[in-house]
Amino acid sequence: MTDRLPHKETAAMLTLLALGRAIPNPELETLAGFTLTGKERRHLKDIGYITSEKVGRPFVHELTASGWVWCLKELEEQTPPPPRAQSSLCSALYVFAGGIGESLERRDLRFADIFPCPGGTIEDRIRIAYRELVTEPRGWVGLVDLRPKLGATTEEVDAALKELSRAGKVHLVPEENRKALTDADHEAAIRIGGEDNHLLSIEAS
Repeated sequence: MTDRLPHKETAAMLTLLALGRAIPNPELETLAGFTLTGKERRHLKDIGYITSEKVGRPFVHELTASGWVWCLKELEEQTPPPPRAQSSLCSALYVFAGGIGESLERRDLRFADIFPCPGGTIEDRIRIAYRELVTEPRGWVGLVDLRPKLGATTEEVDAALKELSRAGKVHLVPEENRKALTDADHEAAIRIGGEDNHLLSIEAS
C-alpha cells in the first residue's frame, strides 16, 4: 500500500498527474479550485514528489518521477479515499479510478500507459524505486519489491536491467538462501548467464 497523503496533498498530486506538466498556482486554482501553498507544498517538495519554485510571483509545481510512481500506486491499489476526505465525490472518484484500472488490466494496459513518467526512462524509474527501497548504501533490493514500482511490463524491465547490467551500472545476483524464496520471488527473477537473479544493487544512484 502507498504511504497515504492527506486529502489536499493527494488532490494536488493527482491533478498534476492528470495535467502532465508544470502548473502555476493561479491555473491550479482555476482548474481544481485550490492552490498548493504552505505546509502542504513544503511537504510534497521535501519528500521529493514535486518540484515547486517561484516563477515571477506565483509558485509553479510539477510532478517528479518519484511522485509519478506514488500516484500510479495510489490509483492501482484502489485504496480508500485519503485521510480526512469526507466528500462523497472524493469517494466516488476512487471507485471510478478502480473501474478504470480494471478496464485497463483487461486490455493488458496500466495507468502508466496513460500518464507518461516525468523524465520518462525505465532506468530513471529503476533508480528512483531503488532509492525508495534500499536501507543502506549499496544495499540489496529484491526484484520482487522493485518491479511493482516501475509501471512497465516484465519485458521492458528485463531489457533495461540486462542493458544496465552489461554496462556495469547495476549489480544483479541470486538469493543465496534458496529456501527463503517465494513463488513471487521466482516470478520476479531475471535470468542472466544461465542463472536466476533475485537481488539488485546500485552503487551510485
